[in-house]
Amino acid sequence: MIIILASVVAAAGRIDEALALSQEHVERSRAEPGCLAHAVHRDTEDPHRLVFVEQWQDMAALQAHFAVPASREFAKALSTMTTQPPELSLFDASPVPMPGRPA
Repeated sequence: MIIILASVVAAAGRIDEALALSQEHVERSRAEPGCLAHAVHRDTEDPHRLVFVEQWQDMAALQAHFAVPASREFAKALSTMTTQPPELSLFDASPVPMPGRPA
């Protein structure tokens, strides 16, 4: 499984627009093959920062997501509302049992 943690900082006066655009992207992305989870959250410590948490079945699904024209359009549109480039981290992960709980 591939996990993405990403964030952007919206320019002054653009957070509501950035959040609405991001929520549309999240809802569209959830319907893509291989998307296990996709969400956007507003940072409680910095109200201009949006945080994205995504889970993809594998790298092929993620690459297909990045190739979707609507994904590229979203990234381009969102970049016009932010003060700096997005932060993006990808992780190759596998589930592990919670300590003290049966597998």
